[in-house]
Amino acid sequence: MTPQERQYGLYPGSFDTPTNGHLNIIRRASRLFPRLCVAVANNSAKSPLLTVEERVLLLRQITEDIRNVSITAFEGLTVAYARRNGMTAIVRGLRAVTDFEYELQMALTNQQLAPDIETVYFAPALETSFMSSSTVREILHLGGDISPFVPPQVEAFLREKISKGDLHV
Repeated sequence: MTPQERQYGLYPGSFDTPTNGHLNIIRRASRLFPRLCVAVANNSAKSPLLTVEERVLLLRQITEDIRNVSITAFEGLTVAYARRNGMTAIVRGLRAVTDFEYELQMALTNQQLAPDIETVYFAPALETSFMSSSTVREILHLGGDISPFVPPQVEAFLREKISKGDLHV
């Protein structure tokens, strides 16, 4: 396998809920890798707002125009998933110093577990630098307008779930 054939990226995360910041990183990373897999982590220790299946569905909707992006779900170690699927880089976003401490610890751990898989960091776009999924959930919980922070498909999905009583924020 040539180096060009092996430059596949993996962008893992909980994506609960998918934000404009996530989409920005997906778009930018998709320009660097011939193939980018966005993988929704199934973390049973968390109490997510959306199911894994809903997050996968929403990510597929908001990335349908990006040809080299695939969306999936996974459980377990990120580096194990990356290795099983031929990924050579893990994509991560860094918004602030607090992100850096956590992400550095994870990158160093992953480096020990899988030295052949690199971690690539993306700084946020200026307009999404302060945004997180938990902030979006809090705004939603308080009845605020989330439209500036999420793609239209995500907002419509959440509003429909709320109107049906299927989502309690």
